[in-house]
Amino acid sequence: MTHRPETSAPSSRRLACAGCGTEFSCSLSGPCWCSEETVRLPMPSDGGDCLCRDCLRKIARSNPPA
Repeated sequence: MTHRPETSAPSSRRLACAGCGTEFSCSLSGPCWCSEETVRLPMPSDGGDCLCRDCLRKIARSNPPA
């Protein structure tokens, strides 16, 4: 059996918004800014990644809850 040293996850990652291309950070070591938002979107099925705050809010405004 081989002992593998534990590796810690990076504290944040740099992303490009799937909607507009704006770069932003996502915190992997704690709550991300998106957890503060009231809107929740389903995970993209097309392999897309996160949206920036502005695009998330824009989608939320254009798709009010039923």
